[in-house]
Amino acid sequence: MSKQNIQTLKGFRDFLPDEARSRQYVSDKIRETFEIYGFEPIQTPTLEYASLLLGKYGDEADKLVYTFEDRGGRQVGLRYDQTVPTARILSQYQNELPKYFRRYQVQNVFRADKPQKGRYREFTQCDCDIFGSDSILADAELLATVDSVFKNLGFKSIVIEFNDRSLLIESISPFTNEKVDVFSIIQSIDKLDKQSPEMVIEELVDKGLSRKDAEAVISKINKIELSRDLSKIVQKSLELGVSKENLVFNPKLARGLDYYTGLIFEIKIPEFSNSSVGGGGRYDNLIEDLSGYKMPATGFALGFDRVVEICTEMNLISGSETGTAVMVGFFEEEACQNKAMEIAKELRAAKIKTELFPAFDKLAKQFKAAEQKKIPFVIVVGENEIKENKFTIKDMKTGEQSLLSLEEIKERLSSLKSM
Repeated sequence: MSKQNIQTLKGFRDFLPDEARSRQYVSDKIRETFEIYGFEPIQTPTLEYASLLLGKYGDEADKLVYTFEDRGGRQVGLRYDQTVPTARILSQYQNELPKYFRRYQVQNVFRADKPQKGRYREFTQCDCDIFGSDSILADAELLATVDSVFKNLGFKSIVIEFNDRSLLIESISPFTNEKVDVFSIIQSIDKLDKQSPEMVIEELVDKGLSRKDAEAVISKINKIELSRDLSKIVQKSLELGVSKENLVFNPKLARGLDYYTGLIFEIKIPEFSNSSVGGGGRYDNLIEDLSGYKMPATGFALGFDRVVEICTEMNLISGSETGTAVMVGFFEEEACQNKAMEIAKELRAAKIKTELFPAFDKLAKQFKAAEQKKIPFVIVVGENEIKENKFTIKDMKTGEQSLLSLEEIKERLSSLKSM
């Protein structure tokens, strides 16, 4: 029998306990904020009919959709994003869902992309949207949600750069021609945060604009002023609790996707070279284009992996809140094992995360196992402890040992849990 290839597929990842806990911590904080703001969770299947997915993202993106024939002879595809499946849900369940529907979705998506640093074939998307309302209050609610997500994660400041896509289209429309349409210009403008104006002008010239018109596009964009709608959105956002310094009008912000119709925004972290960790905006026509069901919408997506990475680098993830709090070890007697089981049962009933050492082994090896797993405390159960009804608890960080009753141990571990 040939030896199997024991490794992950290219573009796919495993997450061992420390990293998986970090991701869970960030996910829980994000979900918590979404639900505080009244958003409801949905989940969609990993597989959809291929016909639903193809033709919705453009020719280039269609090449990245994983499609195959299942055993029933159906052409199916792996979930490419969360927008198209949600459009299906809005259409399929239109009589069951409320008119104004707020949803969030945190699930993995799949892209048959070329794997490279920071780009994977399976990754987590984190979407949050309000459907059914064309009110600017819905846009303000989204900005307030974004602001609160990062406050809940422990960020002291973020920057939400915003603009109005309709203003942008109005400003650049006079410079279009048969070769270069509005959206082609927008895709070039979208690079202004990473490229110099001259580089963007050269790209526009290469696409088919005259140099004069290309330069005029950049000049016109720089003169865009805050629209009446944007001013109202900002005011309502401030009233909802968004920090004023976090909102920054950026007339050059374009966001390359074609479907935005109004407010657009990007979320950046100043401490990380203004690295973008997500963005979104209003897209009133997309759901109708995808499903035939008319539904104005506004929403945003977070780059979940990037958020986890930055939270880790900024030490915003509390290991004490996520990992096992205590290991219960015992000496090699049946009575000691039975008492250790009883203690573990009581600690778990008190909602204290507890691992019961699974076998008879030397005490040194039990301590080593706890140290390797970064478990902060170990309780030792021996014959003397059982007689005294007090148990040794060792702080693995300091090496300090105390002899305490089970109630005292529970009180100590519970107080640490609530810190």
